[in-house]
Amino acid sequence: MENKFLDATALTVAIVGALNWALIGIFRFDLVAFLFGDMSWFSRIIYIIVGLCGIYLFSFYMRLSKERNKW
Repeated sequence: MENKFLDATALTVAIVGALNWALIGIFRFDLVAFLFGDMSWFSRIIYIIVGLCGIYLFSFYMRLSKERNKW
């Protein structure tokens, strides 16, 4: 069963999270903390959502291996 909306949402959130990490690494600028406060309850929720999306995206590996076996 495919859930393209969930896949696209998780991928988008993970990309935004990755860009935030790039900003932190290059410029020492945390966009989430800037927008929502340093470790406020809302920024913590954002970090948790990004982490959950990253965990969910591990399922892409299993789907890729299944598609590769079809060939």
